[in-house]
Amino acid sequence: MPAFLTAALYQFVNLPDHAELRDRLHAYCQARQIKGTLLLAQEGINGTIAGPESGVRELLAHLRSDPRLAQLEHKESWSEHEPFYRLKVKLKKEIVTLGVNGIDPNRMAGRYVKAEAWNELIGQEDVVLIDTRNDYECAVGTFAGAINPQTKSFSQLPQWVEQQMQPGGLLADKEGKKPRVAMFCTGGIRCEKSTAFMRTKGFEEVYHLQGGILKYLETVPAEQSAWQGECFVFDERVSVGHDLAPGHFQLCRSCRHPLSAQDKTSPLYEAGVSCPRCHDRLSAEQKRSFAERQRQIALARARGERHIGVARGRVSSKQSAEPQTPSAET
Repeated sequence: MPAFLTAALYQFVNLPDHAELRDRLHAYCQARQIKGTLLLAQEGINGTIAGPESGVRELLAHLRSDPRLAQLEHKESWSEHEPFYRLKVKLKKEIVTLGVNGIDPNRMAGRYVKAEAWNELIGQEDVVLIDTRNDYECAVGTFAGAINPQTKSFSQLPQWVEQQMQPGGLLADKEGKKPRVAMFCTGGIRCEKSTAFMRTKGFEEVYHLQGGILKYLETVPAEQSAWQGECFVFDERVSVGHDLAPGHFQLCRSCRHPLSAQDKTSPLYEAGVSCPRCHDRLSAEQKRSFAERQRQIALARARGERHIGVARGRVSSKQSAEPQTPSAET
């Protein structure tokens, strides 16, 4: 059995005392050798943490002992090596940043659709299927027929929706009625907010995949699947396929973009230094720094040690604190 249990968790719930919870949660995690990131906001909790199984399970039980967090969602994965290097418990305005005031997923989220019923829904011609994830995630895999809004961050989704509601747009009224919309994301948290947002815009029939893509891949047999490609995940696996088997993508250690086997054949790819997406944005000084970091990593591995630089070296904020780091998407 691998040594480290990772838990990705979230719940939208009113936490007016979230600032008071931070120090207590930090101390509780530290005492159990738990690392990773937890985000606290008035609207709830979100994050990904990892540590010894006993400590992680104690934390989950501790959180659920608060009646407000009794319905806390979490997903698990295992790893041989410690996925995170430090512990962060942060206070945020939103646990997943949409940037629109007045959105309450507890009251306004769309209709949940179980994985087993998803194919039937999205196979209907009058349903507009929207991938709420960012463009680099969609590039790894998505549902057949899904629309990619080509967003760089979740907070760009409302603007895209507004544009598509204009005459001639994908979400424009037809015969005086708004279309039916189905939305999905990796684990469910972004859809809680995006479907709530759609309802504020007057969309009455809005659905989202309960448990997200991960639940679908875990539940629906490959031979019956409408999923194409792999699913980008926010942990050391990088991507997964059906039955949540590890995929074939790796991360660029400079820009944190997922890399396919083809990406790594590019002359612009250098392990630990650059990839086709970030090569031209790196200065000569950055490349030298990353190359030295990679050399130190190789030396550490030769000594049987782990170099902390594996987790560093990000060029741009393509993966901001929520939901794009490993700590915030479930």
